Amino acid sequence: MSQLRWPGRAELQIAVLDCAVMGTACLLTYWLVTIVQPHVYTTSRAAGQIGALWAVISTVFVLRDSYQHSTAAALSRMAATSVSFVLCLIYLVFLPFHSWALGLLIGASALAVTLLGRPGDAVSAGISSAVVMIAARLSPQHAWEQPVLRFIDTVVGVIIGVAAAWLALRVIRPRLPQHQGGPATAD
Repeated sequence: MSQLRWPGRAELQIAVLDCAVMGTACLLTYWLVTIVQPHVYTTSRAAGQIGALWAVISTVFVLRDSYQHSTAAALSRMAATSVSFVLCLIYLVFLPFHSWALGLLIGASALAVTLLGRPGDAVSAGISSAVVMIAARLSPQHAWEQPVLRFIDTVVGVIIGVAAAWLALRVIRPRLPQHQGGPATAD
């Protein structure tokens, strides 16, 4: 069992910085999806809020302790979302939301990424399918559009998350007065 210890001043500065970057990146993501997207494409209020939530979750998912880890998380997020996008789009073009389809598509998405050699993305693929299908339930008149919109939301969140990781790890952290610049933070 590891012993708890209070972080030193440099560690505290980095933790505060990382949290401030995450909060700011998520605010920007939310703003883009809720303010800009309705001018590009009109959706129901509920679907728009799910889109904003989904984009913010993507931003949080991508922000990691190194740029290398952030880009790997971005790839993981996009792979899982892409599989979910394809399966849900095929289903929703032909059929409306149904609870049995929700379970079927969650399982199919997880299985697909596992068979594609990315078993670590199975949870994200399942969650992506759940979000798409529930958004389709909330906007049944254009249910087939939900996979496309959630894919766009994911792209927005991933781009902002990767950009925020780069900014924090390559630009802001090195300017901290007590930054050591070790390879664990600058990858």
